[in-house]
Amino acid sequence: QVQLVESGGGLVQPGGSLRLSCAASGSIFRIYDMSWYQQASGKQRELVATFTRGGVTTYAEAVKGRFTISRDNAKNTVYLQMNSLKPEDTAVYYCNAEVRATIYIGPADYWGQGTQVTVSS
Repeated sequence: QVQLVESGGGLVQPGGSLRLSCAASGSIFRIYDMSWYQQASGKQRELVATFTRGGVTTYAEAVKGRFTISRDNAKNTVYLQMNSLKPEDTAVYYCNAEVRATIYIGPADYWGQGTQVTVSS
């Protein structure tokens, strides 16, 4: 089994910063893409940023220039540095990873439990 555990959410004022972390553990042969999604209340889950195994990063237009995704392969961890936060960034943030648990099976998608980010004065 593979587990993703997120941390770092909380309440922050507009213009502030937060750093989210997501650590993968368990049976892991190889991790491919690692991503962050956000889901605001009453809305669908949306992709925020992706860091591929090859080192390519992509971002949703709404967060470009404000959020930075990074990755530590030695620690099986992905981070999301969020700066210049806005009230519209308020959401539950989920970590997603494409993981190959063993050499004998193909990769599968895994999700973290989510961490709440609230941007409010």
